[in-house]
Amino acid sequence: MKNLPTQALLFDLDGTLVDNMMVHHRAWQRKLKELGLDYSLERVKAEIHGVNLEILKNLFGDRFTPEEREQIAWDKEAAYRDIFAADFAANIVPGALDFIRQAHAAGIPMAIGTAGPKENAEFVVENLGIGHLMGHLVHSGMVSRGKPDPEVFQQGADALGVDLKDCIIFEDSVTGAKAANNAGCPVVVLTTTHDEPEFTKLEVADFRPDFRGMKIEKTGQEFRLFLD
Repeated sequence: MKNLPTQALLFDLDGTLVDNMMVHHRAWQRKLKELGLDYSLERVKAEIHGVNLEILKNLFGDRFTPEEREQIAWDKEAAYRDIFAADFAANIVPGALDFIRQAHAAGIPMAIGTAGPKENAEFVVENLGIGHLMGHLVHSGMVSRGKPDPEVFQQGADALGVDLKDCIIFEDSVTGAKAANNAGCPVVVLTTTHDEPEFTKLEVADFRPDFRGMKIEKTGQEFRLFLD
């Protein structure tokens, strides 16, 4: 059994606590088709990553004004929430809620750092029912640099009063794992979105299909994450 010392847990949201990336892909596919790009879901999955405004700028250059890009991004996220709300519970990563509740009971500080916008982050946290268990929530509107820059996790650690290097990060994406590496933190990768070979150039503490088999215990002045 592996075990890792830590002072806090930092969670990505999309693809980590909820297996919702295909919902995002379907929302992007719908919106891009309206804009004249008929992408397959496979192409969306392979090519559409990152912050919405940057995605739109990369895809369309100066075709849209900044204001128009803001509206398109808003419309895409509204479509995402509509699609997701219809079947939310089925997309919770197995064991995630039990693990978070158990970690909270053990007393370890926790925060969420997501590249998603405020509305989506709050939508997911509310539907998961974990807002009162988290010490902080950082969304894309709060950072100036997206992943793989570790700013989103730095803000989470700062809010918890913990050194970032003393945190364990839970991620599902290659970009997120790079952010954890750049932060100098151990990263546990949930293989909901990407396969292990995609992370070959990164340092990963463990790969897990979900949160089952994980537990947190306090030992002296530190906590330990046990991975069976």
